[in-house]
Amino acid sequence: MISLPFLKRKGSTVGLDIGSSLIKVIEIDHSGARPALTRFGLHRLAPEAIVEGEIMDRDLVIDGIKQCMEEAGVTAPSVVAAISGRAVIVKKVVMDKMSAQDAQEAIFWEAEQHVPFDIDDVCLDFQILKEDTGANQMEVLLVAAKKDMVNNHASLIRDAGLTPVVLDVDSFAVQNCFEQGRAGEGDADSKRVIGLVNIGSDVTNINIIQDASPHFTRDISVGSNNFAEIIQKELGADHDEAHAIVSGRLGDHDPAKVKELIRQGSRDLSLGIERSVSFLKAAGDADAIDEVVLSGGGANIPFLKDILAEKHGIAISIHNPLAGIECRDGVFGEHEAEIDTIAPLLTVGIGLALRKAGRE
Repeated sequence: MISLPFLKRKGSTVGLDIGSSLIKVIEIDHSGARPALTRFGLHRLAPEAIVEGEIMDRDLVIDGIKQCMEEAGVTAPSVVAAISGRAVIVKKVVMDKMSAQDAQEAIFWEAEQHVPFDIDDVCLDFQILKEDTGANQMEVLLVAAKKDMVNNHASLIRDAGLTPVVLDVDSFAVQNCFEQGRAGEGDADSKRVIGLVNIGSDVTNINIIQDASPHFTRDISVGSNNFAEIIQKELGADHDEAHAIVSGRLGDHDPAKVKELIRQGSRDLSLGIERSVSFLKAAGDADAIDEVVLSGGGANIPFLKDILAEKHGIAISIHNPLAGIECRDGVFGEHEAEIDTIAPLLTVGIGLALRKAGRE
């Protein structure tokens, strides 16, 4: 069960973002002129609950989901959640021009040519990006996810007493949130090639888009935990202190030393961006990325934005997922004072809550 981009609904939708370190719950009301964030919950998981994307303590995660829903005050059981990682394949393909109904049948044969898994072991979804690319062909965005991962994720959510009406993809949720924030900025902005880089605890989602269409999407096994591990090793910091530094609280540590360690930790992330640009050039989609937009908890890593800007010569900004939506008074409760810091963490959850099950 996978949903492809940019679907919205009337009424309210609950986005459930289960990260390696944090669980986030977002409820958005779609009944007004603009989407309104009406409920919010944030729960920190124990470090041993999810390690490198693998659920190590299922009961801890289930309890965390329940506590987060309770904190948010959400009682509706239906949620939109997301998956990511190496078991998810997102790829643009060109196939013979046909109706969406016919493509539903043909996509299985097409997927066999592009997906490095047994076709019987994956869930498939697709969206037609361009109905006519010439030579009686069309461009399609293909998504494949291993069934065991999809089933395990859905089962986890059900065991928490919830119903997963959509299992989306993290990168698409980030894009949905980004597009909502930049709605109405005009045609000039739509021509820009934007790199959406969502840095989680263990995984970074990279999605290169132009005019609301994904050019290239990939996940890399790099996250804020990698930076924290370097800081622990080099500064002799304990787990909590290292993660505080990664969150921007340097304490008495030398900023120059911390910046050098962040530069060291950014190498794999920079390589992922470089490879994305190389792919765009090879595919003939674009010669360069005009802007990189950071989101996720890793967006707050001190000095990282400037390090990446210097390395790649690209404008780097930090996404504000609250742009383009309203926030009801008091919705963030005890987190109100730190909302500027935690806002990038909410990107996936808000993107999920902007969606609905099914197709338009």
